[in-house]
Amino acid sequence: MNRIIRICHISTALGLLTAPYAVRAAEADEAASEIIVTGRAEALYRVESTSVARGASDPRDIPQSVTVINESLIDDQGARDATDLYRNIAGVTTFSYSGVTFRGFRQDRVFYDNLRGDPFIAFSVPRLFNIQRVEVLKGPSGMLYGPGEPGGLINYVTKTPTEELAAQANLTLGNYERYGASGEISGPITGNGALLGRAGAYYEQMDPFRNNTREKSLILDGGLKAKLGEDARIIGQVTHYDQKNRAARLRGVPTDDDGNFLASRSWNTNEKSDFLNLRATVYQARLQAEPADGIAVELATRYFDARERQQYHEARGLVDTDADGIVDASRRELRDQERITKGLTFSGNATIDQPIAGLDNRVLIGADWYREDAEFWGRTVTHPNIPLLSLSNPVYGLSGASFYDLEAIAKRPTETRSTRYGFYLQDQLSLSDQWIVVGGARYDRYKDTDLLGGTEYEDGDWTFRGGLIFKPRSDTSLYASWSQGFEPQSVDSQNPLAGGPFVPITGEQIEAGVKLALLGGKLQANAAVYQIKRRNMLQADPNGDSSDGFDDLAPIGEVTSKGFEIEIAADLTPDWVLTANYAYNDARITATVPGQSLTNAVGDRFANAPKHQAGLWTRYQFRPTGTAVALGGEYIGERVSISGQTVKPYAIFDASVIQQITPHLSVLLRVDNIFDKTYAASGFIDRTGHFPGEPRTVFAELRWKL
Repeated sequence: MNRIIRICHISTALGLLTAPYAVRAAEADEAASEIIVTGRAEALYRVESTSVARGASDPRDIPQSVTVINESLIDDQGARDATDLYRNIAGVTTFSYSGVTFRGFRQDRVFYDNLRGDPFIAFSVPRLFNIQRVEVLKGPSGMLYGPGEPGGLINYVTKTPTEELAAQANLTLGNYERYGASGEISGPITGNGALLGRAGAYYEQMDPFRNNTREKSLILDGGLKAKLGEDARIIGQVTHYDQKNRAARLRGVPTDDDGNFLASRSWNTNEKSDFLNLRATVYQARLQAEPADGIAVELATRYFDARERQQYHEARGLVDTDADGIVDASRRELRDQERITKGLTFSGNATIDQPIAGLDNRVLIGADWYREDAEFWGRTVTHPNIPLLSLSNPVYGLSGASFYDLEAIAKRPTETRSTRYGFYLQDQLSLSDQWIVVGGARYDRYKDTDLLGGTEYEDGDWTFRGGLIFKPRSDTSLYASWSQGFEPQSVDSQNPLAGGPFVPITGEQIEAGVKLALLGGKLQANAAVYQIKRRNMLQADPNGDSSDGFDDLAPIGEVTSKGFEIEIAADLTPDWVLTANYAYNDARITATVPGQSLTNAVGDRFANAPKHQAGLWTRYQFRPTGTAVALGGEYIGERVSISGQTVKPYAIFDASVIQQITPHLSVLLRVDNIFDKTYAASGFIDRTGHFPGEPRTVFAELRWKL
């Protein structure tokens, strides 16, 4: 996992420092609902557009925190998947796989081009080859995006065809048998530029540090953009993903209650015959138009079809084989599983800029619909039939699918359908040059169905968003906001035998902050404070009746997350850029039943939610030699796992050197975890252990760009 800390936020949650980033020419033709950002003198990481706040303009006119990571930052980090970027976002840390802890809360949902439909289902991790930038909106976003978690929202903006001819190719070689290549070309297809195209391909293979593992990833990506006159365009895209991971899905390494690993960080419960494979195809189309002055419209649809097949050995608990009082081996079971998920979404919105009584006014109106069909089956070879695996000297090759008659084991199938649809309206009114008021409302309906069990639940809910912005001077913005969100309970939890149906989980945030752009934008700083309350989470009901075979549940929990975040970005000289951030978070259970704990919580602390998080990233350009040197660091404070085990704090450091060889050819040398520190990136449950962070990794990438 790449570990250079480069935290580039544009209005971080609670007002993180606006870290602007460079927008490439390919981004100049983005959708009409983009944000225009004031930038710093050094434009390398400046971002001049983002669409995640839907219809907003200058970031200082947004009463909510936003972070944007652009292609230049991704390139300098040598980032290859989503997990390489989390450290760039204050308030976000790794939970498991691609899931994160976001302002104290665990969540997995992401968007692409502001649309639902994530093809990386279950335990697969998104790759960044076809990603132009990553946008993050902090706090509940229910009014803008519908049902979702309260910590925030991550939106991946994909690459689209460019106005001018552009091409690039990369060759990668590193330790752990890493090698790969990629290439892409984009530009006009017709002489008049009315039809633009893009095509790209990516392949990489690596044998990571965990025992028996191998990763292969293939991405094929293509797109067309057709101009319908000067004021309208249609963009169509098709992307295919093929990931093959040997000896996965990966779990953690066992630890004691103090957070010490009981085995080497390379230890793995999986055999070489185990695997986690994903095949997914995504189809997407968007119509963007400006039919009249001050009016911008976008209609979009996205469909994906994903299949994840896996066989892996799950840890089932530690044992003491020689009765010396020290656990020395792990029980295992073999799981054989398949997931098939298909999702279809439609979305439409319009932004209308029309003065009211001489005051600037912007109205956002929109609606969306999403349906997801999910099928799953699984079967298990239980641990008494599988040899133990030693912690100190694991011997592999004594178990695997070929050792058992899997066809004799009955599959456990599930089949569900989830439907979401809603409409929203927001108004942004400039009362004067100093005062801006923002307010919006959204209504959603949702319907979840267990297609095999016959359970069905349907309901609706309103969410609201409001904010007030005061600008005492052009380079200073003070704001306060209130936002809401909600999540329907899972289909399984709605079973009447478990006490269902239940009302949705709700989230509510209040946030206040200041955003500064001083010295002509060379020094930018944001600071903000927030409080999020999450209610109606389900837990076991101690007074319930389980005689019917189902444990009763009750929505009796509340968790409160409080914190503040600050970020500074500065152009120290025309060649020297510095960004730094710090985040504090205290997520605690504030309402529960004595003796019970909420899901993913132990005692009064929420799992994998560090109180302290800090990052630093600095880059210096030696112009005469064409050399750039970058150094970064990350600190994550102490956490607890889901099972209450300590997850130790850690600090790691990384470096990049970028050498321009010719105007079109450069080379990147990247070192992650320079001092080869052993640490846990996150905790999970005691029988599976903590997820170990990657050891020192080194790779070089030869880059050619037209």
